[in-house]
Amino acid sequence: MKIYTKTGDEGETSLFSGGRVPKTHLRVEAYGTVDELNSLLGVVRAADLSERADSWLNEAQRQLFHLGADLATPLDAKADWITRIGVAEIQWLENTIDHMTAELVPLRNFILPGGTTAAATLQLSRAVCRRAERLAVGLAREEDIGEHVIAYINRLSDWLFTLARYENLLAGEPETRWSAG
Repeated sequence: MKIYTKTGDEGETSLFSGGRVPKTHLRVEAYGTVDELNSLLGVVRAADLSERADSWLNEAQRQLFHLGADLATPLDAKADWITRIGVAEIQWLENTIDHMTAELVPLRNFILPGGTTAAATLQLSRAVCRRAERLAVGLAREEDIGEHVIAYINRLSDWLFTLARYENLLAGEPETRWSAG
């Protein structure tokens, strides 16, 4: 099987529902950014991080494939094989945030992204996640999208922020507080 199809050579791509849209379409931007985020989490997993975080990131990457498929498939598409993001995925994020937060010092200041390579890359991942969220919100204003997509992405960025702090804690890496001057 060849990896190239040449079907996108004119600047269009196929959606899971079978329709075609320009590669600049907001739907493509949204799921493309989710793909970028998933790839960035692969970079995080290649860094020196805790076994627990690696396991959690494996699950998050699995969920991101579902999110990408959700965003790539209009709600009115006849695609029953698509797994849409739901409450269970949001609850998983919240449960792991609660687990990590129980061990972290409560935040009283903004902190600068950094610390270990894994934590710094998780902070970069959080920023990419926020971009995916902005794109999904824009898409939702133009078309119907999965009911839980925006809440999931919002919670995911909180999860990535918390995981970065957690990794720094486990590595004994202090947080750098931001100051205005």
